[in-house]
Amino acid sequence: MKAVHFGAGNIGRGFIGEILHQNNFEVTFIDVNDTIIQALQTRKEYTIGLADESKEKILIDQVSGINNQLAPEAVINAITKASIITTAIGPNILPYIAEIVAQGIEARKTAGITEPIDVVACENMIRGSTYFKTEVAKYIENQDYFEQFVGFPDAAVDRIVPEQKHEDVLYVEVEPFSEWIINRTQVKNQVIQLHGVQYVDDLEPYIERKLFSVNTGHATVAYTAAWFGYATIDEAMEDTLVLAQLKAVLTETGRLLVAKWGFDQEKHEAYIEKIIHRFQNIYISDAISRVARTPIRKLGAQERFIRPIREMHERKMESPHLLATVGMILNYNDPNDAESKKIQEMIRQKPLEMVINEITGITDIELIEKIKENVLRYRK
Repeated sequence: MKAVHFGAGNIGRGFIGEILHQNNFEVTFIDVNDTIIQALQTRKEYTIGLADESKEKILIDQVSGINNQLAPEAVINAITKASIITTAIGPNILPYIAEIVAQGIEARKTAGITEPIDVVACENMIRGSTYFKTEVAKYIENQDYFEQFVGFPDAAVDRIVPEQKHEDVLYVEVEPFSEWIINRTQVKNQVIQLHGVQYVDDLEPYIERKLFSVNTGHATVAYTAAWFGYATIDEAMEDTLVLAQLKAVLTETGRLLVAKWGFDQEKHEAYIEKIIHRFQNIYISDAISRVARTPIRKLGAQERFIRPIREMHERKMESPHLLATVGMILNYNDPNDAESKKIQEMIRQKPLEMVINEITGITDIELIEKIKENVLRYRK
């Protein structure tokens, strides 16, 4: 079987590519990074290293690469032959590949292909595949074929793959833990059941559990660490104050998740402990600047901080540590991060209440005031 995967970066090669390989797929990676694409085309294989005491190496073969800017027709041809399409390119990039995916689907229709195909957006966003479907649909002429034979099952993915540089451009180190969950009710090709992937009937609890625990937690460590002046996650996790802030935040989001979705309290506490141990992995040195980048996106209304804050407020739950982290985010100042620079520029030019409203979408005066207090509290 053949798979087309958009995004030949570290997540694509070090996570999605590995799972597809384990399921005996020939994987064609699509990317605009011509150095990586040329290496994939030439070598047809690469190696993954596990970031733990074992230092195990895993060979991923039966791979190839296509530069979608230079060879769009080859991408369309690959889609016609594929049994599954996946992405790991970042939510903001999905609209830019929508047209070529639509062209591939139209080519399948023209060729008379009736084998259903699923398009799985493996992104850090809620209902990423559903969102991507709306983008692809803009370029589809035959909506009947599209609805009958193309599925967009939503997914939740979790694996820490830090930024890294190696002499071998294809080599990537990853943490041993990984989790990929797919909404089975949205799957069109029921014949394909990926080993190493969990299929569930209701994905939303798992997406929120991951978003409000792993993503909220990781970002909490990053912004708290940045406030204290640390450069990497692993060194920051040795600071008892950073660790205390992380635990407090995850306790708050945990209360919401248990109340909202009925997760078992003890099991969720064990889940939190596992997350903390993952962040403490001494074999991974993840830059604060990577985890903290794009702070405006991370403060979005449906994102990892503001959504739980709003929902806890609606349930009369207190979230002082989440609010404190938001205060640190709005003080985060990385001159190499465009969104960080934009936040600081907005704060210089507008009243703080207005900036909070514009970035977070919050209109509740009480919440805005609480965030303002924390912005001022963590101002240096």
